[in-house]
Amino acid sequence: VSTQSTWVRQRASTFTFPYERNHKSTRCRGEHALMIYPDGDERCITCQLCEVTCPAQAINIDGVEDDDGSRIASRFDLDMHKCIYCGLCQEACPVDAIVETPNYEFCSTEYDTLLYDKAKLLENGVRWTPVIEYMISRERTDFPTNSRKFKESA
Repeated sequence: VSTQSTWVRQRASTFTFPYERNHKSTRCRGEHALMIYPDGDERCITCQLCEVTCPAQAINIDGVEDDDGSRIASRFDLDMHKCIYCGLCQEACPVDAIVETPNYEFCSTEYDTLLYDKAKLLENGVRWTPVIEYMISRERTDFPTNSRKFKESA
């Protein structure tokens, strides 16, 4: 009974959405993006690990060999209708080419706007790079594996 009375006396936490935003976690998974190196080269080496690990089979990649012998993606398609935002594609990528941005406001009433091609994913990467770098630089201390106590005991 004391727990219920404490819960009832707490102030309600209400946000008026378009004007106030709720705090997003550093591990927020939203819209996908393809990242590029600072010199402008694409990170994707078409290893297709993200395509293989995607449980929803939302990613399709075709690669070609570049003039210098490296592989680049000629086609990188992502069907956002199928995506379940699990983050496995991001975890599987050895060069951090595909990331999930903190943008979760990309709904649409048209089907074709959520079929992302390589150009759209690269555009997202350029737009969200500063935010992604900031979120990566922040260290989370509320997870047991990131806490100082856990690191000292290991």
